[in-house]
Amino acid sequence: MADHLGASADGWEHAAVAAWEAKGSYHDLLGRRIFAVDHGPTSSERAEPLLVIHGYPTSSFDYAPLLPVWAEHRRVLLVDLIGYGLSEKPDIAYTMAGQADVVMAVTERLGLGRLALLTHDMGDTVGGELLARHAEGRWPVEVTRRVVTNGSIYIDMAHLSDGQLMLLSFPAAVTPQELPPPAATIAAGLVATLAPARAGTDMGPHAELVAHGGGNRLLARTIRYIEERRANERRFTGAIETHPSPLSVVWGPEDPIAVADMAQRLVQERPDASLTWIDGAGHYPQIEEPDAFLAAVGRAIGP
Repeated sequence: MADHLGASADGWEHAAVAAWEAKGSYHDLLGRRIFAVDHGPTSSERAEPLLVIHGYPTSSFDYAPLLPVWAEHRRVLLVDLIGYGLSEKPDIAYTMAGQADVVMAVTERLGLGRLALLTHDMGDTVGGELLARHAEGRWPVEVTRRVVTNGSIYIDMAHLSDGQLMLLSFPAAVTPQELPPPAATIAAGLVATLAPARAGTDMGPHAELVAHGGGNRLLARTIRYIEERRANERRFTGAIETHPSPLSVVWGPEDPIAVADMAQRLVQERPDASLTWIDGAGHYPQIEEPDAFLAAVGRAIGP
């Protein structure tokens, strides 16, 4: 079977996606083509760099409107994990170790030795693997502060959607060419994770990036992170709970999947952590309530 699915699009349906691609660059790392956006001052006495790790099935584009605010005062690095967004989408088995390898390779390539960490959804799990490696002396960076946002860090508490359960019921294989969900179906699935009041949000650009390069054929592969999270929760969530860097939890309480009780459980396990609810937001608080999200992250890591 071919190692790479699909081909690069000649153009984009959504201008915002084209603008996002123009902000970033492609890096050949670990034998793959990885997309990253690196913006803001490369040296700052006021603020350490911010590393942002996105979730499933979307990409770094989730933070496009927030980047100009963050980049006023600090360097910001956003990475599309392999199989997501604008990064290469090969026909391989996807693992959290492999995604952590990608993040480590990008931070090394760009010379980041000190950073704050913001994670979302599956990115929480990738972040947990990175923090576990950091504790083991295998990720040579200084993690100054952390923000964890809506993700199924306690998988037994997750209310998986019908779409997620359907994908998990399929073999962990590439979907046949004639069967992958179109971008419109993906967009509708993303909207279903938002707060009911945000049902009119246009998730079309996000869905376009999910489907780009054959990514819609990979969904039954990439969703296997849920199985890996279940099998290795103590490693991933244990590191989130115990890493000594200050922890802030920022959560959309109307998330139908990563429910609010998860955030409360995390701060019970880590009593010195702060918890900020983004009222009126579901699974994507950075999209649904960007101003409140920016304010919460600003309180956690500084402007």
